[in-house]
Amino acid sequence: MSKQHHYRLIKRYQVPPGSRIRLGDRDPADSGGMELLPSGPESVKARALELLQTSREELARAQELLWASDTHAVLVIVQGMDASGKDGTIKHVMSGVSPQGCEVHSFSTPNEQERDHSFLWRYGLHVPARGRIGLFNRSYYEDVLIVKVHPELLAAQRRPPGRRGARFWRERYQDINAFERHLACNGTVILKFFLNISKAEQQRRLLQRIDTRDKHWKFSTADLEERRYWSQYMRAYQDMLRATSTHWAPWHVIPADHKHVARASIAAILSGTIRSLGLKLPMVTPADERKLALARRRLLADT
Repeated sequence: MSKQHHYRLIKRYQVPPGSRIRLGDRDPADSGGMELLPSGPESVKARALELLQTSREELARAQELLWASDTHAVLVIVQGMDASGKDGTIKHVMSGVSPQGCEVHSFSTPNEQERDHSFLWRYGLHVPARGRIGLFNRSYYEDVLIVKVHPELLAAQRRPPGRRGARFWRERYQDINAFERHLACNGTVILKFFLNISKAEQQRRLLQRIDTRDKHWKFSTADLEERRYWSQYMRAYQDMLRATSTHWAPWHVIPADHKHVARASIAAILSGTIRSLGLKLPMVTPADERKLALARRRLLADT
């Protein structure tokens, strides 16, 4: 993938810090810029699949440099409504990466121990070490999304009593920004992706889970309950994007109605971002070269 196309995707989908983004202006069925790839008879889907494969190969090479250089970590955060394709995106984007250098964490309802700490505590335990790629399938952003839509959940967090108005959420956004800035200052590259699915496409996918026997296990009645709060979630996502897309941890609004477009776009942004770090293999000193030469002679003598 060319640098030009990488920057084009960044410009197309990244939320500029401080911007007043409107989700209504972002098309969930956008082509992902695939039509801007070199022209040919292929469909947009075929071009997306080709870009996905190229980006996965680049990502595999970039991961090796990330591991060898041991100076940076990469944290990828994937958020989206139910059925937006989070699991499938992670599976397809990371399929070419060595499992030894990658870890995926999904976060469910906090347990007793986690509720006795701040809302960010449990996530800090799983931040990737230098040389590794970590993925959060949902994250601490749930605490300004589902908890904002269902404020009764705050009671379970055992916070001191007080008002839960605009100031409360503003301070929570500030906590997240400070947490991410701390990580970024210490070498963690943070990429955040919101899978922007339309309500109509979510309905189609949920119906497919009901109508397809092999997909019954994916269906949950809780998805239907949360769908009732669609408008509230869209407002919560919009507020979150406006408040927490920063220079050190930008958000990208990825069109998710077409899975192949979403996967190719994220793979391209991820691989291109790691390549832009300019990572190199560790330098071999003259002393190291002498040790290697000695090791070679010993191996050749060991017959």
